[in-house]
Amino acid sequence: MADTKREIERKYELPAPSDADEPFGLPDLTGVKGVASVRARGVVELDAVYYDTADLRLTADHVTLRRRTGGGDEGWHLKFPVSTGIRDEIRAPLADTLPDELAALVRSRVRSAGLIPVVRLMTSRDVLHLLDAKGTPLAEVSVDAVRAQRLNGETSGKDAGAASWTEVEVELGDDADPAILDAVEKKLRKAGLRPASAASKLARALAETAPVGPGPAAAPAKGGPRSAGDHILAYLRDQADAIVAQDPAVRRDLPDSVHQLRVATRRMRSAFRTYRRILDRSVTDPVGDELQWVAAELGVDRDHEVLDERLSSRVDALPVTLLLGPVRGRLQTWDAAQRAGSRSRTVAVLDSERYLTLLDTLDGLLSAPPLRPDAAQPAARALPRAILKNYERLAGRVGQALALAPGEERDLAMHNARKAAKRARYAAEAARPALGKPVKRFANRMKALQTALGDHQDSVVAREALRDLAVQAHAAGESAFTWGLLYGEEEAQGERRERELPDLWEKASDPRLRADLTG
Repeated sequence: MADTKREIERKYELPAPSDADEPFGLPDLTGVKGVASVRARGVVELDAVYYDTADLRLTADHVTLRRRTGGGDEGWHLKFPVSTGIRDEIRAPLADTLPDELAALVRSRVRSAGLIPVVRLMTSRDVLHLLDAKGTPLAEVSVDAVRAQRLNGETSGKDAGAASWTEVEVELGDDADPAILDAVEKKLRKAGLRPASAASKLARALAETAPVGPGPAAAPAKGGPRSAGDHILAYLRDQADAIVAQDPAVRRDLPDSVHQLRVATRRMRSAFRTYRRILDRSVTDPVGDELQWVAAELGVDRDHEVLDERLSSRVDALPVTLLLGPVRGRLQTWDAAQRAGSRSRTVAVLDSERYLTLLDTLDGLLSAPPLRPDAAQPAARALPRAILKNYERLAGRVGQALALAPGEERDLAMHNARKAAKRARYAAEAARPALGKPVKRFANRMKALQTALGDHQDSVVAREALRDLAVQAHAAGESAFTWGLLYGEEEAQGERRERELPDLWEKASDPRLRADLTG
């Protein structure tokens, strides 16, 4: 079973060698604020082999996978970036082959490419623990003498496939105040150390043991998107990257991960449909269908999660005197029944050939995009036209909803208007880097409208669930009073949202918003 540890650390390069060529020594760290003592833990020998695809897909995304022996945590280690200097390290016991649990977490990046050993790092680590007055560890400071050996590719020249260096690593102790890292850094900088230029030992090893050959393709020239096609492709690449990045988060059952993956699929599909004069829909429509399939499959669990949170909050808000019968127990039983098998179903989707084929298809589409003539137009000309077309669709659906009397038909019309508002919002967000503040204001109005319509739809779904709960309670001989009370609250919430719609639409349909888009 794999364990996860949040790793917060900083790395430092040694000062340039002096004429005297004296060996490096750490400064006295007992002078650091909050540090009462420094305890030497001795030297440990670490031997790690790092794995990646031949084209270094994990490295490109700052993900590292290694098998390490030596030290107190030997085994397989998989690290995902969280933010600068912070990574989640997932550990599995030492084994000859990569554990299935870790293999699944890199599948969205590796797919059928296969993993190979790329670098071996042998490290002599001299470890110090910084302790507070109670003897609690604040941080671990290590001086690492590293020897790196490239394990794939051709090399030439003396020691071309090897490198060695010494670096200092400071890792925050469990539950310690991150401010200690700043205090230690101040001391190390005074001693001449500087933050490491490479993000990790692996990155430095790859750079310093680069094989002979043409190397990877040169990065595209910077300067930002220019044409309408440039902007939309940049947006689509961001969504494709989000899908790949959220895949392991979903497998780890991290908060909001399913929602974020679904949002990325929906944004990409929406962009295909909105910007069909920029991208050939005969190519993108089948891809959009597959994105819709993923969102629908993952939505079963997510939609129920949202509904359960809504109902639970309603129950929690009631005075205890209005909770007649085993209300919370009934809700928990209902929740468990609805969720049965949903987790395994979600993982099965991510493991399916259909899903992995979709990821490959997205890569192919973005590397050779099916551009139409409008893609070459200036963004300020082509993008507003597509956004306003979505607005016209939204206007028709809102008008239909406002014209209907309260009831099921109006509920459905408002749901359709919500979907149109979301598409208009996504269209505007895709164009925001090109069009700036005017499209941001438009997107914000669309979001406000979408939020209100979404809450109305949630109230409709909640009422259906509450009726089912009331029927189940009644059949079990329990009081249905509380469920009826909650039904009434949701009904009132839906009515409030309906009353708000005319004012929200008046703001969203302000002619100045559309005029600003076209300059």
